Amino acid sequence: MTDLLAALLLGILEGLTEFLPVSSTGHLLIAQHWLGQRSDFFNIVIQAGAILATTLVFRRRIWELATGWRDAATRDYAMKLAVAFLVTAFVGLPVRLAGWELPETVTPIAWALILGGLWMLVAEHFAEKRGDVATITWKVAVLVGLAQVVAGVFPGTSRSAAAIFMAMLAGTSRRSSAAEFVFLVGIPTMFAASGYAFLELVKDNALGSENWGEVALAFAAATATGFVVVKWLLGFIKAHRFTGFAIYRIVLGALLLLLMPVGS
Repeated sequence: MTDLLAALLLGILEGLTEFLPVSSTGHLLIAQHWLGQRSDFFNIVIQAGAILATTLVFRRRIWELATGWRDAATRDYAMKLAVAFLVTAFVGLPVRLAGWELPETVTPIAWALILGGLWMLVAEHFAEKRGDVATITWKVAVLVGLAQVVAGVFPGTSRSAAAIFMAMLAGTSRRSSAAEFVFLVGIPTMFAASGYAFLELVKDNALGSENWGEVALAFAAATATGFVVVKWLLGFIKAHRFTGFAIYRIVLGALLLLLMPVGS
């Protein structure tokens, strides 16, 4: 397989898994086991492509939030997004600086996949008992911010899964409403995280010698694939539960523990 094709496949995989509640980290770990390890810069760029896809999907909603401050409901929603982001930033940055993060190796990622799948089943079960609640409360905003920090500490957790199901447990039982809030708060969160990681690489002179053609191809693939996936998921969850994703996570985690070498 050529390096160009490998870059294309990794970009597609990032776009497919970044926003589905299945852990992009776990899937990229498996893929790079066969397609070859990539630099941190490469991984940051393809993640930025996935973030751009979400921005494009929600461009009208973002414009509405940016220009609709005279409307009380719009202003309230935007402030809750800001609170969720600030909680993630002010709690997550000290956690990152302290080095509180599990290694991106098979065992912790596999267990995060399994436990996250079980968490999804339990969260959705209890959320459905509340009925159809679409409201985003301040409590939901704060807990979504904290959930994003937890996802950063435990690779394999899936940021979207942790945050969506925390929102559902905290009171926003309507899947589509919880997902929209999580995706919107994920835009500044993930752009900030990618930017911070990029600055760390610049500071450490670790950008290395990149093949910019491969980087550009992977970025474009992640953006295009991510756009399709987010649009599909937002329609899917209006009428379907997350059960299939939860089972998939549990099976994948078990297979990782059984088939891949410990420490890889």
